[in-house]
Amino acid sequence: MFDAAALLDGSGLEGLTAGTIALIVLAGFAAGWIDAVVGGGGLLQLPALLLVPGISPVQALATNKMGSIFGTTTSAITYYRRAAPDLRTAIPMAVVALAGSFGGAILATLLPPEVIKPVIIAALVAVGLFTVFKPTAGELTDLRYTGGRHYAVAGVIGLVIGGYDGLIGPGTGSFLVIAMVAFMGYNFLAASAKAKIVNMATNLGALAFFLPTGHLLWGLGLVLGVANMAGGYLGARMAVTKGSKFIRIVFLSVVGALILKLGYDVLFPAA
Repeated sequence: MFDAAALLDGSGLEGLTAGTIALIVLAGFAAGWIDAVVGGGGLLQLPALLLVPGISPVQALATNKMGSIFGTTTSAITYYRRAAPDLRTAIPMAVVALAGSFGGAILATLLPPEVIKPVIIAALVAVGLFTVFKPTAGELTDLRYTGGRHYAVAGVIGLVIGGYDGLIGPGTGSFLVIAMVAFMGYNFLAASAKAKIVNMATNLGALAFFLPTGHLLWGLGLVLGVANMAGGYLGARMAVTKGSKFIRIVFLSVVGALILKLGYDVLFPAA
């Protein structure tokens, strides 16, 4: 009989069937691809982890972050080599986002996600409507601010969305992309390239909190990470090759899926 308690101190792979591992690998690959293009891969990855027998929600969240950091690092490097994002904006934004994510992870232990989800759904609907009714948004870079105001806006975006990533998570990359498009004036490709660097930092910030608690399942996280890397590399290459219009289409698809998923969670909470 499978010993669920073994997961608490083991690698997370004990007793898993080949089918379960294959499902996790597939979900990790698909999540890496989605995250590399627009973000939102947690929609697939986190539910797949929750299918592992005996895993706790906190273990799933911590292991999900480990898998994701492999993918976001890979896609960030790919974007850097092929799209040359402006690091003068991305690096400070990532540092602030890391701090926000660490704080959000602390709040995750105190505040039930059910309190936040309705607000996130409303924000996603607004984001989707903005993207649909502003079809030219994100096609060309037309920066709204210069100098200190530019970096201040980037810092606020990093702090707020970083905090959200540590607290709940799904859709972080999508929020980063649309915030940089709507509030800073980047095109979708430039926003996606910077979002990967920032998202890498938010994953690291959450991991910095989860690691000392012992919730991370290393073996499962490594399997997920390898799959996420492969998907992240392919997704970043496709995004750079196909450009902002392709990213916009994928973005709208992911935002729609996030609205449905979070809406379902609010209407039909787990017993």
